[in-house]
Amino acid sequence: MTITVTGKNLDLGDALRDYVLDRVDQAIEKYFNRPVSGQIFVEKSHGEFSTSCSLHLHSGFDVQTSGSAADAYASVDVASAKLEKQLRRYKRRLKNHHAHGSAKEPHIDVINYVIDSSEPDESSEDNEDLAPPIIAEHITAIKHLSVSDAVMQLDLSDSPVVVFRNASHGQINFIYRRPDGNIGWIDPAASSLKKDGN
Repeated sequence: MTITVTGKNLDLGDALRDYVLDRVDQAIEKYFNRPVSGQIFVEKSHGEFSTSCSLHLHSGFDVQTSGSAADAYASVDVASAKLEKQLRRYKRRLKNHHAHGSAKEPHIDVINYVIDSSEPDESSEDNEDLAPPIIAEHITAIKHLSVSDAVMQLDLSDSPVVVFRNASHGQINFIYRRPDGNIGWIDPAASSLKKDGN
């Protein structure tokens, strides 16, 4: 298990670091016997502590949880309880994921750009021709998943959207969390199939 624990705005100390690793290890060992890698951040901000876990499972799925409390240890407990709940919910599917054909399909590496969202400078006359500044970029894997696995990844990662290659036809699809709490699915290939069928 390769998990790094980092403190932000606080000195972690060995006792808190060991507590974090023990709690996460307990949650993971209940459901998996394979190594897990990831990062855990414990942060103090405005008198409140928050713990965020970002773990990569051997099955290829990413799990992200977080918890906040007035005490650092309590925030770790909240985050690890959420982690355990997510792992329990998808236990069977996460363990057996490599048995599915979609897990053996190669992923596509793409560049993920982070664009500055601040308002453009109005003093420049040619603002329309300027592209927004890129403040970060990193490689992101677009996985080959079934729709149900993409929904599971959305729940596990706590992300607003999951982009994936649909296992049934290999085209890019999107799963996202709607404002009403339901999950939306965008399949551009379905619209082209309907056009061809008419």
